[in-house]
Amino acid sequence: MEHSYFWITGDKVKASAGTVYAGSMFVELLTNGKPTTKPNVVLVHGGGGQGTDYLTTPDGRPGWAPLLAEQGYPVYVVDRPGHGRSPYDPEVLGAPTPTWGAELLTGIFLGDPQGPPLAPNTQWPGALDGSDEVFAQFAASQGPLSSNLAEMHARERDRLVSLLERIGPAVIFAHSAGGPGAILAADARPDLVLGLAAIEVIGPPFLGRPGMELPWGLAAAPMHYDPPISDPAELNLVIDESKPVPEALQAEPARKLPNLARVPIAIVTAEASPFTYFDGHLKDFLDQTGCQSTLMRLADHGIHGNGHGMMLENNNAEVLALIESWVSALRKN
Repeated sequence: MEHSYFWITGDKVKASAGTVYAGSMFVELLTNGKPTTKPNVVLVHGGGGQGTDYLTTPDGRPGWAPLLAEQGYPVYVVDRPGHGRSPYDPEVLGAPTPTWGAELLTGIFLGDPQGPPLAPNTQWPGALDGSDEVFAQFAASQGPLSSNLAEMHARERDRLVSLLERIGPAVIFAHSAGGPGAILAADARPDLVLGLAAIEVIGPPFLGRPGMELPWGLAAAPMHYDPPISDPAELNLVIDESKPVPEALQAEPARKLPNLARVPIAIVTAEASPFTYFDGHLKDFLDQTGCQSTLMRLADHGIHGNGHGMMLENNNAEVLALIESWVSALRKN
């Protein structure tokens, strides 16, 4: 395995201590060192986490990055700006949110007894109450997000586009809160995105979870609608409150997303995750805007018991094999 790293440098900003590179993005490259015809893969982590989500599991097994690299993919693992090895400087990035606590993380990743009924999580490699070292290893990686979602999503879009312009076309895997920046990058440069695996990306469209609203549909920063709009308030939404999680769609005739429509998208969700309650909302949104998407529910492919952190769980290699089969099919089309 060959391993290197570099930075996508941020904007030059005058700060109190001089000129700094605001919002730089750390990128780690893994390859097997052999000639390959396989496409680049960019792995974008979620939440307040970091690229380590893809390097190893909390109990020490190989993560998706080395597993893909062993198969011949050049793998680029990013630490989103302000996360992990991409430092968070409040002077130039603005005020951070509080770091998510163990209570919220266990509910999202391990299962919430007070939440909606779901299949049991049987794949998390540690105790489901988060009481052991496995969960501690995961939780220790967490940090704050920017309190300005629009700026955060735009910054992640810009850094990912710069990465793609440097390395060439790639398939992007984006998890959870890493989804908006990756989607915006695909919307900005569809010619450089061969496919997008949207792995339990935050939602539902437009509504988001509390504190993570998505006024442009899939992000808090602008997307390229046709006919064009300058303000998301121009979108005429109809909200269905009858579903367990409300669904917002455009009133017809709906505006399209012609750039994003050029990118094949796989919507990947797990049966023991609360995100499964609105994965159909994302499919409906993409269909309405003219995008090409595949809803890939793990349980429909015989993969059971996974939660929100499928890349960290006992069967992470099995889950990856399913997504990789979709990537391989892209190359044949």
